Amino acid sequence: MTIIFLVMGLFLVVFFNSSITSWFQNSDSNLDSLYIDAKKKVMVQNETAKFWKPADINLIADATLKQEVEYGKDLIAHTAKYLGPNGSVKQISNGMNCNNCHLDAGTKPWGNNYGSVYSMYPKMRARSGQVENLYKRVNDCMERSLNGKPLTKDDREMKAMIAYIEYIGSNVTKGKEANASGIYDLEYLDRAADPAKGKALYDAKCASCHQVNGEGILAVDKKEYTYPPLWGKSSYNSGAGLFRISRFAGYIKYNMPLGVTYENPQLSDEESWDIAAYVESMDRPLKDLSQDWPDISKKPVDHPFGPFSDSFTEIQHKFGPFKPIKEAKKKKEN
Repeated sequence: MTIIFLVMGLFLVVFFNSSITSWFQNSDSNLDSLYIDAKKKVMVQNETAKFWKPADINLIADATLKQEVEYGKDLIAHTAKYLGPNGSVKQISNGMNCNNCHLDAGTKPWGNNYGSVYSMYPKMRARSGQVENLYKRVNDCMERSLNGKPLTKDDREMKAMIAYIEYIGSNVTKGKEANASGIYDLEYLDRAADPAKGKALYDAKCASCHQVNGEGILAVDKKEYTYPPLWGKSSYNSGAGLFRISRFAGYIKYNMPLGVTYENPQLSDEESWDIAAYVESMDRPLKDLSQDWPDISKKPVDHPFGPFSDSFTEIQHKFGPFKPIKEAKKKKEN
């Protein structure tokens, strides 16, 4: 009996010792994880605190200017109501709103916002090979993203949109870029982005809003889109900035599905690249790009149309991998 009790006691000591040790180890691991998560949260909070915020329209003292800026904001938010196929002013665009690509009327951090537009324009743009002003920049969107026709310099709508863009960015020093302006630059993958993987992800995460066939969902009034088309005849054309896969991937990373933010993204980098590859593989309106990139060596690595100043194919320029193209370009420049 004594021997039996000793064996049982020894077993209990070993069992509880290992259990207690394991408990403390797991506890330490959990504490480390909580500490890392808290540290990351503080870092993100410190980062986002520095993000650009638009100048407050309510602070405009001049009633005439305020009215013009407010009209400009409404034009950005509801472009199609004024300039779409059923527009009240002109019928010169595809029915999308500027807001479909420039979220929260161009004010959302990393939402393709206008934070650095007024501070950086006029500026030289390699795509046109010219110094461009805001008039040219707005019409670029009209003709490419909205697959439409340009406004004139004297159009009230052109003046109002420029007034709005200039005002909300007036708190950024000229020549400087605002924090979290434009679109986030994602790291390139070590592989080509995969449209097949992207389709499965699109069907699971995007189709409920943009529809399986990419046609989007029209609002009840049929004048603008609640969820814009991502391809097809009513979407942006092949000359739009978002047709470049890196731009689309960076855009959806911190903005899609609708409602996510930089602090709380849902898509991984790889998922963002693959969804972008799928969307950009679908048919859309074509634009004559023969006058773009007069210096072909200035084309971005993901510009999908030749000719190129390197030996990589159009397919690789469209889907990647982009690192070899970037490295070859850098070597040639040096």
